[in-house]
Amino acid sequence: MIGVHNITKTYAGNTVLNIEHLEIPKGDSFGLVGNNGAGKTTLFSALLDLIKPTTGHIENSGIKVSENEDWKSITSAFIDETFLIGYLTAEEYFYFIGELRGQNKADVDALLAEFEDFFHGEILGQKKYLRDLSKGNQKKAGIVAALIGNPEVVILDEPFANLDPTTQIRLKKIIKDLAADPTVTVLVSSHDLMHVTEVCERIVVLDKGEVVKDLATSTETLKELEEHFNK
Repeated sequence: MIGVHNITKTYAGNTVLNIEHLEIPKGDSFGLVGNNGAGKTTLFSALLDLIKPTTGHIENSGIKVSENEDWKSITSAFIDETFLIGYLTAEEYFYFIGELRGQNKADVDALLAEFEDFFHGEILGQKKYLRDLSKGNQKKAGIVAALIGNPEVVILDEPFANLDPTTQIRLKKIIKDLAADPTVTVLVSSHDLMHVTEVCERIVVLDKGEVVKDLATSTETLKELEEHFNK
């Protein structure tokens, strides 16, 4: 379980995150939506201990993320291209991540084979550095790298951005397959209301850093979200 307790984050007197209490049970597929500046990336960054909250704390599997690193062995994420190592090829990067997560080359190759359609012949065998790939292909590489080592918590920030429609459809299936595993907790933020309601069982809406809606996904959720953002 992930627990957010009395979290605030303030920059130069401006509070960008203010969440009193939020729990994400193990096995949840959790969607986070909100306009630009709502605090989505800030929350995910705090979950990953990339930024320090001004007040409060976050727990991952009962571990305070700012005090103990044991949660890192079960958690993976792709936030943006800064998670990549630009001077490596995709293969070099995948094997490097695999080594960090206790996977050998054969383990990584077996995983990569599962994503042949998702890569669409544009990632492996290209003899290109990651920095020279398109934004969309960098995102594909980062998302798949986040799945190496069978993590129990997967965090994806705006995974559908910069992807073509075919790849978005394939990514939705990947996320749904992940979410079908009761041992895996998936957290996804997105500006695309339709995609996030299709892949997540629960949707939280952030507005100016605060939770303003917390919805169990149903046939009415997309309409409710559209009405909310059309005010």
